[in-house]
Order: sequence, then C-alpha cells, then structure tokens
Amino acid sequence: MVEPARPVQHDEPVDFELYRGELVAFCYRMLGSVHEAEDLVQETLLRAWKARDRYDPVRASVRTWLYRIATNVCLTALEGRGRRPLPSGLGVASDDPEAPLMPALDVPWLEPFPDARFDVEVRADLRLAWVAAVQVLPARQRAVLVLRDVLAFTAAEVAEQLGTTVAAVNSALQRARAALANVGDAGAVTEPDDPEVRAVIQRYMQAFEAADVPALVRLLADDAVLEMPPVPLWYRGSRDYGRFLERVFQMRGTDWAMRELTANRQPALAAYAPEPGGGRRLHTVQVFTVTDGRVAHNVVFADPRVFDAFELPGEIPDNEFRRER
Repeated sequence: MVEPARPVQHDEPVDFELYRGELVAFCYRMLGSVHEAEDLVQETLLRAWKARDRYDPVRASVRTWLYRIATNVCLTALEGRGRRPLPSGLGVASDDPEAPLMPALDVPWLEPFPDARFDVEVRADLRLAWVAAVQVLPARQRAVLVLRDVLAFTAAEVAEQLGTTVAAVNSALQRARAALANVGDAGAVTEPDDPEVRAVIQRYMQAFEAADVPALVRLLADDAVLEMPPVPLWYRGSRDYGRFLERVFQMRGTDWAMRELTANRQPALAAYAPEPGGGRRLHTVQVFTVTDGRVAHNVVFADPRVFDAFELPGEIPDNEFRRER
C-alpha cells in the first residue's frame, strides 16, 4: 500500500517570497494595475502561509500551488469589474490640439509596470498594448491565456487551478488567442536596451529638454500615437502630435529635465517640468514603442499614483539638474 504524501509541517519553511516578483507580474497582467497587483499578491502569500500545513508537494510544486491561489484571488477581484483601458480604446482620435485637458477620474485607467522594482523575466507580453488588449477578455479567458501562453502551465495544470476541465481550458484558450490575433507581432517588438532604440530615445529626450518640436516630430512615425491617461484624449499622426507638444511647451515652459527608465519592458522617460520659482517637478511618465527607428506610440501617464509606483523623486533642484547635464 502506498503511504499518502505527508503535508508540509509548520517547522518546514517554504520561501514564498521567491515568487513575489513573478506573481506581481501575473496579477498585473490580469488586472492592469500595479497597485492592485501588489495588494493581491500580499493576499495570496498570506493565504498560502495560513494554508502551508495543507500543501501537498506530491500534487503540485510550490509555484503551481501559489499560482492557483493567485488566480482565484484575481478572479474574485475581477468580479463585476470593467476593463482598464487606455484612451485609444475608448473613442476616436482628436484633431484639436487645444482640446480641454479634463481628466476622467472615474475611469480605472491601465497603469504601466515599473520594471526596476521587480525581478521578472523579460517578455514581450508585458508591453502596454498586449496588457491593454488582454483587459478586453472575460476574466477566466484572461487567466487561461496568461497561465498557458505566458507562464507555460499545461492544460491539465490550468484546469486544476481553475477547477474546470482540460477541454474547457483549451476552448477558452482558442477564443482568447483569436481575440488577440490583431495585437501585433511580439517578435517585432524592440527591447529598450537595443542600441538603435536607445539612440532614438536619447535624441527624443534631448529634443524634449530643449523644447525643440521640429526635432521631436522628425523622430516620429507618420502615424505615431500620443495618449495621456487620465485625460481621455489621444492623437494620431506626427502633425497633431507635434501641434499638441507646442501647446505643452507654451503652457509649461521650456528647459525640461528627463530621466531614462523602462516600463513594461519598453523604453520610458520621466519628464520634469520647470517650476516658476526654480527647479523641476515630476510631470509625467512616458512609455514608448519604437519601431523602424521611429517613435510609433507614446503613452503619457500623469497620475501621481503612477509616480509612486516608480518610486521617482518628485522634484529635481536646479543644481542637481545642471550637474546631470
């Protein structure tokens, strides 16, 4: 007779913290919010700790077990919720550079992912366009897609995690893949440390600091997209993109400061606007898509909660700015 597996005892430590980073990335893909993802991972690890004496290593690895808990925590959190969009997912592009900049604070906007804070494997499926597209899927399809195609769990493992059948998992995966078929080729996505991409971003940064709109427009793809959550306004085309930047510099002045970072495995910049009394205050986090040596998409986040997630300094004094230059 085979002796049943002995569950882990309280005095046998299991280091759940090893999985925190990848669990945050998973919950972020599911919910589109870093803040919510961190809260749900904390709940996941707390549930795991309380149930550690019931964990059976014969039935599943610690990682698989944690993902089962995290998946159910996410599905519960998503009950009755709508998606987290970007402005381009809500309406048509504007052609008015003077359109009112009224934030829609009632919309739960998609948030960027601060790469530097989490040790997560580099993958194209963290990019903003992909995460935004995934938000359209029903919650269980979303979970199946991420668990199968991103995390490479087997259909049987996902069925166990979701309390369903392999056939149901395969059907949900097929529907999810079909819905995301037009998101774009992940293989064409360039990495932020690609030399050509870095050169484009550094030229963009220099032109922005100089408020040089013609130089900025020369770096744009003809159909470049600019969007600015929480303002439900977006522009398509280098001409309208440039006209809006002219308005920004007229409103906020010139002599900006920019800092390089990455978000969603994409190049990004923190933009600091000049203050009337001196120094510069954090104004936006801008996340770029660069294709064929041109900026194809820039999502400009102005929500202070986004700044908190990136742990950025709120101000840059004049002496520090000059020293950086």
